[in-house]
Amino acid sequence: MCKMEYFLLLTISSAIFDQTWCQNYSSSTLRPNNITNPTVVCENMGTLQNGICLCLDDWTGASCSISNFCPGQNLKQFTFPKTVLGQFASSVERCPPETTNAGIPQASALCNKTSHSFDSPNTVDCSLTLDTINADLSGATPEQKQNLAASTQILTSIPERLTPHNITNAAKITNKLLSDQLKTQNMDIAVSAVATISQLLNASHEMYTSVDHDAISVLTKTLQKLSLRENSNSLLVQPNVAVQSLKMQTPIQNVQLTSLKGQSDFFLPDRIKLNTGHAEIFKDNVDLQINITLTEDSNEVVGFVLYNNDQFFRSKSFQPSLDTERKVMSANIQENLKFEVMFTVTPTAFDVNYQYSEALHWISITGCALSVVGLSVTALYQIITRKSRGGSPTLLVVNVCISMTVFYLLFLFGINNPVEHVNVAKMSGENIVPESDHHKYSDQGPCTAFTALLQYFLLLTFTWNTLYGINVFLLFKNSVSGTPSWFPLVAMAVGWGLPAVIVGISLGSTYHVEEPLGYRQEEFCWLASVDHNQKFSIKKPMFWGFVLPLLLMLISNTAILLHFSYKICRTNPNLNRSGKTSLKKKMMSSFSLAVMLGLSWVTGYILMITQEKNLKFILSVVFCLLNTTQGVQIFILFALRPFLNSNPAILNYLHAPEIGFHKKSFFLWKNKIPESNDSYKSTDGDSP
Repeated sequence: MCKMEYFLLLTISSAIFDQTWCQNYSSSTLRPNNITNPTVVCENMGTLQNGICLCLDDWTGASCSISNFCPGQNLKQFTFPKTVLGQFASSVERCPPETTNAGIPQASALCNKTSHSFDSPNTVDCSLTLDTINADLSGATPEQKQNLAASTQILTSIPERLTPHNITNAAKITNKLLSDQLKTQNMDIAVSAVATISQLLNASHEMYTSVDHDAISVLTKTLQKLSLRENSNSLLVQPNVAVQSLKMQTPIQNVQLTSLKGQSDFFLPDRIKLNTGHAEIFKDNVDLQINITLTEDSNEVVGFVLYNNDQFFRSKSFQPSLDTERKVMSANIQENLKFEVMFTVTPTAFDVNYQYSEALHWISITGCALSVVGLSVTALYQIITRKSRGGSPTLLVVNVCISMTVFYLLFLFGINNPVEHVNVAKMSGENIVPESDHHKYSDQGPCTAFTALLQYFLLLTFTWNTLYGINVFLLFKNSVSGTPSWFPLVAMAVGWGLPAVIVGISLGSTYHVEEPLGYRQEEFCWLASVDHNQKFSIKKPMFWGFVLPLLLMLISNTAILLHFSYKICRTNPNLNRSGKTSLKKKMMSSFSLAVMLGLSWVTGYILMITQEKNLKFILSVVFCLLNTTQGVQIFILFALRPFLNSNPAILNYLHAPEIGFHKKSFFLWKNKIPESNDSYKSTDGDSP
C-alpha cells in the first residue's frame, strides 16, 4: 500500500494498522507450539483459532462435540432451561407481583456434572429478604444453613436487582457460611455460597461504590482459607469464581494453574488445568496462567482463587482508564510452609503490541522525491519571473512551494519512529498501586520533534493554499484595482503564524515527557488520534489540531474554486467570437487552481467514510498518486507550461489557459502584455 495512503489513514481515520491489546497478568514461560491439526473441524458452532477449537460454554472436547449441559427440564412444579454443567438454573416461574421478591425466580437447580441432569430444586420464600437471612444465620442448624445458602443464591441471581445494601448483606452471609464450611466440610453449602459470590460479581460497577468494602475484604480472605482446605485436588467453579485446592501427595517444587480460553470469558471446570510442573500448553489457548516455584520440595496444601473481574478489588486511589476486563488471581499456601515462594507474574499495566511500519514504498519515495525537485524549480522560476506578474502571486506560490517541499522531506525521512518499544513481559518485585493501567514510555528519540514539524508544515502548506485562493477571490472582487496593498503583509502574518499557534496549543495541552503519546502516536511520528480503547477521539490533537482546521480550509477552497469556475465559464454576450476563452482553457484554469488549493485531499475524507472494498482500494490509489505527485503537478502547471508558452519555438502548439473578463483579462501564466486593454482577445498568460 502506498505510504501516502498510510499517512491519510493516520491523519483522518487512524486505521492503517491493527493494534492488539496484551493483558499482562501472566508472564509464564509458554513455548510456542507449532503442532496444529489442519484437519480439525469444529462442531456445534465452535470456532477454529490457530488449530484449536474454541467452544461455546455448553460444548467441550477437541472438536466441541461433547455436550457440557443439562437439557431443559420440568422438575416438580418448576421449569428449568438448558444450563451449563456445574451451574445453577433459575426457574421460569417467578415470585408474584404482590410479594416482596416480585420477579425473583421461585426456585433454582444445580446442573449435575455427573448425571447431566438437574438436582432436586431449591425453593425460596417470596417474602424472605437478605436482611432476614443474615439475622437468622446465628444459631441455625446445618440443614437450615443449607436452605439459607440456597435462598441467598436465588435472591442474588438477577444482577439488575443487586443494590449496594444487597451486595453487602450477601457478602456477610456467604462469609459466615463459608467460615462454617471450613469446619463442617458441607460441599452443598460451599457450592451455593460460591455461586452467590459469582453472581455478586455480575453487578454493575456503580453498585460497588457504596458497598461495605470491609465485608468484601473479609470475604476474599475467607475464600483464600477455603482454597487451603485439606481435600485433595478439589475444585469449585462458577462462571466468575474458581477455587482450586491442591494437597501435594509427593514433594514438588512447581505448581502451575492455567485457565484456558473459550468463546466466553467465564470459568468452566474443563477449562481450569492444574499441573505440578511447567506443562507445555498451546499459547494461543491460554487465557491466564500463574506459576508458583518453591525453593524446596513440599507436600503441603497450595490453593488458588480466580476472579473473573476486579469488582472486589477496586482501588480508591487508582481509577482504570481502559475499557478492558481485569482478572484477579490469588495463590495461597499454608502458614506452616516456611519456604520462599516466587510468583511468576507481570505488572498489572496494559501495553500495546505496536505494529511498526516498514520502509516507505518505492511509489512514495519516487513521487515525493520528484515533487521536491519540481517544487524547488517552481519556486526558483517564480522568483526569476516575478516582475512579469507582480508581488502577491509570486509571494503566495513561493511560500506554497517552500512549505510543501519541507513537508515532503520531513515525510520521507521522519514519518517512521526510529525508537521501537518491544513488549517484553517483566517480573515485578514490588507490591505497589500503579499510577495507570496503561503502560507509559518516557519520550525518547526525535519522533516528537518530527511530529510537531510535520504538523506545522502540513498546516502551513494548506494555510498558504487557502491564502492563494483568497487572493484569487479578491482579484475577482476588485478586478480593476487588483489585490489590496495590505494583503501581502497580512498573508505573511497569517500564513506563518496561524499554524504555529495551532501546533503550540497542541503541544502545550497534550505533551508530557513522561507520556508523549498524549500528543503523538508510537508507530508513526504523527498526531495521536485514538484513546486507550483504540477508538477515534475528538479530544485528541489529531481532530482539533489537524482534521478540523484542514476540513475548514478545504471547504473554503472548494467554495473559491466553484466561484472561480462559475465566473470564467459564464459567457459574456458583449464579447466577440475571437475574445471568448475556449472551454479547454477554462477547464485547465479550474484544474490549475484546484491543484494549488490542495483539493486532492478531499479524496481522503471520501476514503474515510467509504465501506465498499473495491471502491476503497481505488480511492486509496487515487489519493496516493495525487498527493505524492502534487509538487510535480504544481511544477508542470506553474513553471513548465508558462516557460514553454513564453518560448513557442520549443513547443509552439502548447497554449496556457487564460481567463477573459468584460473589461480586463487575467492570465494564469503571463508571457506577454495584451495588445490593448479594451480588447477581449484570448492570450496565454500567468496567474495574477
